[in-house]
Amino acid sequence: MTMHRLLARQIRQSTDESGQVDMTRLGELVSAAYDESDRDRRRTDRAIKLMIEELEQTHKRAEQDLSRAREFLDSIIENIPIAVFAKDARDSRYILLNRAGEEYYGMPRQEMLGKTPEQIFPDDIARIVNEQDRRVVDSGTPMFLEGHLLEVGVDGPDRVVNSRKLLVRDGNGAPQYLIGVIEDVTERINNEARISHLAHHDALTDLPNRSAFNAILAERLERAQEASASFAVLSLDLDRFKDVNDVFGHPVGDMMMRAAAERLLAEADGAFVARIGGDEFMILMPDDVRREDVLSLAERMVEAIGKELEVDDFLSHVGLSIGIAVYPDDGVDAATLLANADSALYRAKREGRGRVCFFETEMDRELRDRRLLQHDLRQAVEQNQLMVYFQPQARIDGEIIGFEALLRWNHPSRGFVPPDQFIPLAEENGLIIAIGEWVLREACREAASWPRPLQVAVNLSPVQFQAGDLERSIHQILLETGLSPTRLEVEITEGVLIGDFARALNLLRRLKALGIRIAMDDFGTGYSSLSYLQSFPFDKIKIDRSFISNLEATPQSAEIVRAVLSLAHALHIPVVAEGVETDAQRAFLEGEACEEMQGYLIGRPEPIEHYFDLIGINVERRRYA
Repeated sequence: MTMHRLLARQIRQSTDESGQVDMTRLGELVSAAYDESDRDRRRTDRAIKLMIEELEQTHKRAEQDLSRAREFLDSIIENIPIAVFAKDARDSRYILLNRAGEEYYGMPRQEMLGKTPEQIFPDDIARIVNEQDRRVVDSGTPMFLEGHLLEVGVDGPDRVVNSRKLLVRDGNGAPQYLIGVIEDVTERINNEARISHLAHHDALTDLPNRSAFNAILAERLERAQEASASFAVLSLDLDRFKDVNDVFGHPVGDMMMRAAAERLLAEADGAFVARIGGDEFMILMPDDVRREDVLSLAERMVEAIGKELEVDDFLSHVGLSIGIAVYPDDGVDAATLLANADSALYRAKREGRGRVCFFETEMDRELRDRRLLQHDLRQAVEQNQLMVYFQPQARIDGEIIGFEALLRWNHPSRGFVPPDQFIPLAEENGLIIAIGEWVLREACREAASWPRPLQVAVNLSPVQFQAGDLERSIHQILLETGLSPTRLEVEITEGVLIGDFARALNLLRRLKALGIRIAMDDFGTGYSSLSYLQSFPFDKIKIDRSFISNLEATPQSAEIVRAVLSLAHALHIPVVAEGVETDAQRAFLEGEACEEMQGYLIGRPEPIEHYFDLIGINVERRRYA
């Protein structure tokens, strides 16, 4: 509202009906108007002042935010684990360097900032740096250098780095800064190299592994086919190495393995040596090497490994067996060559170990026959072709006290297969667990039906101790068949106790607590039976038949039998002599106070029907019951 309008209104408000102006009223209105105007002015001043203060606060907060952002960015750049630098694009003068950059260049930033490469580095390095900088500035294209050796820095030329440089332009598009990053990738490259090495090398011996061997063999086959050349593949296996692990423990076994690998590598004369697993090695001989040279090398290796290995005061006399296959005579592909080399190795071990065998066609037939027998054994289990025979056990005066249950296999086409042929196969493929449980059940079921309460002895394989719940299985079978635990005797070899000795000992004690008798079979054929006798109270010791059969032929066998009997008597453990076939053998054992015997002199393994009279069964009653 304009001033004259306001005054006109105030005059109208001060004029009475007669047209006279009340000056007092007019003065009051004018005064009130001035007061209102003054208040409006003050309110406006305050509003302007508040606005100014708000703008100042906003500006201050913006500056603080900008400062914090700058500090944050500086902190990130300073602590990033790769070298970061910035240069003036005009003369390559350094204007920024972080902590990692100081470490990379090996000098404090104070000595670099504001300086050009010529003022910092040797001439040859400065020239390279300047050339790179000019290339980036002139082209505007970033520079990437991967995996190049460190050119300058405190750690020297053994470090490998990746480096990047890029150009930053100003608002007008003119070159302003050069930004660079340098990443030390030495550890990553070394780790990648280590991983690649581990993927193709055995961790224990550092020899090439199976994967590396297969790759090299494939290359050799391809080259030999192109050049019509020949070469030899050697399959090696350490003899008795398992005994080292079992007796001395795996740490010592590992040291022995490394020592054996070193000897093989030293004798290899440049041939490719690989460890393909366990105690198995493979060797690839050079192309067109003569057969006699291959044999000579193999024999040297057998001799080298045959010498005692000594590691940390542990002595071990392991051996080496070698099988050899030659390309192309023994196979033109990898699978055939390796299979035939393994066949030759199998023959070498079977013939006494510590031997070298070249592959022969007959070996292939033997290997196929062995695999076929393994296949037939599975069918034998499924089709109930296995049988349990029983062989009498007697006191030394001839009184029958029990029977040993023995497994037999009547093959449909082969006839009776010797147990020493099929039982190792069953242990290899794990069938022995099911077979062993079946034999135990059949023996207990049969013995529970005998009128005479004779004992029955059943052999247990070490594999049965290592897998499954043997205690629960035996207990369940005793409950099912009703056989008294005191009539059951389980026979074990020391192979049961080799390996996890504490676990096996604990299991034997639990079986004994059930009332079952425990016998040590094949006593005297191992290397640590005496320590086992001290650790566990066996109910019986069985002298191996090999000593009994030689009683009359070799004085040493007689002395061994006397020593075992003397030891057993001192420990109050009864002894059973196996393989007694003659009256002279029985008389000798009786003279040495042997308590019990088993062998053809008493009876052969037969179906239980053959011994009905001994178990107290009337044949006619059994037949028509």
